[in-house]
Amino acid sequence: MDVLIRSERPTDIAATEQVTLAAFMGKFSDNPTEHLIVNGLRDASALSLSLVAEVDRKIVGHVAFSAVTINGENLNWYGLGPISVVPELQKQGIGSKLIHEGLSAIRSLGAKGCVLEGSPVYYQRFGFKSYLGLIYEGSPAPEYFMALPFYEEVPQGKVEYHQAFYIGM
Repeated sequence: MDVLIRSERPTDIAATEQVTLAAFMGKFSDNPTEHLIVNGLRDASALSLSLVAEVDRKIVGHVAFSAVTINGENLNWYGLGPISVVPELQKQGIGSKLIHEGLSAIRSLGAKGCVLEGSPVYYQRFGFKSYLGLIYEGSPAPEYFMALPFYEEVPQGKVEYHQAFYIGM
């Protein structure tokens, strides 16, 4: 299967929303909000990087990156997520390709690192791990909040995502 990873275009927005909704439907709830997060980031011009995965000219995946603050400061760190792949193509490497391309792109933009909330079993393969002094209060458990520094220094403190992440809370 040939997968093309590229920047999202304005004409992709509806398809991206459907992919994200389909990917999360029934995963954590029957009323997922991940598509609303992406829309909120986009509406606020806070979507730093938005990549889509295309197979046979059809959008089948999406990943969003947005700036995070640490102790209220912009330290040039980004949050990965949401990331979505249509259910019928999950576990075929599309998500991994989106993550690798996205991390490379934000690093080339000068990012110092990336954080995310997710499964340690999945995200450790990309180099993410938990750091004791880097905290996200919204995480269900500390091991689910991880960071990937692009340089040696990992900041200490409280991480906050853009307000779009707190929809429905």
